Amino acid sequence: MRVLLIDDHALVRRGLEELLQSRGIEVIGSAGSGEEGIELATSLQPDIILLDIKMPGMNGLETLSRLRELENTIPVLMLSMSRDEEDLARALRDGARGYLLKDMNPDELIPALNDALAGQNVVAKELVGSLTNIIQGKPQEQEKIEPATPLSELTPREQEILEHIAGGESNKVIARHLGISDGTVKLHVKAILRKLGVHSRVEAAVIAVEHGYRQANR
Repeated sequence: MRVLLIDDHALVRRGLEELLQSRGIEVIGSAGSGEEGIELATSLQPDIILLDIKMPGMNGLETLSRLRELENTIPVLMLSMSRDEEDLARALRDGARGYLLKDMNPDELIPALNDALAGQNVVAKELVGSLTNIIQGKPQEQEKIEPATPLSELTPREQEILEHIAGGESNKVIARHLGISDGTVKLHVKAILRKLGVHSRVEAAVIAVEHGYRQANR
């Protein structure tokens, strides 16, 4: 499987690339904008594209539409933090093979890619209700309850340390900034990874950046 990544966050792309490569998937290209992604999709002809929605300039939905206008039939899976029903509806209407959420269990990504390559439509289980509304033509609810984020279980101190992780800092640097020991930072990092359901600092940093934390290059 040859995958092309299109996402404006370099940290997200790096995390996805490491995740996919660790599971034997080849990432043949990585683009930080819709325009660059279209060029790489045309020249590299990947088997499948993972495409973010919320990007500056040409966003993911516009990128998808442009690919289809160019008669590019490569399967596209949207991979976003957006749970907006309108985003889901437009993505599927414009030819996306599926719609996944970035806070999904990493172990669910490869089966989703395989299903999409097999011609199946793939939608995150959290969005099945929205998909039903779209199919049945029901209007969106005017008021939505904001879903809990993966960060909601973290203590204030853990959130503070996660912000430093998202800034690319080591345990030693974090300890110096916060005036605590390296061992204490290490314990907090373990708790953060456990609560977020991830296995590495990179995956934790990806989640942090997607929820508004500072990026590595500050």
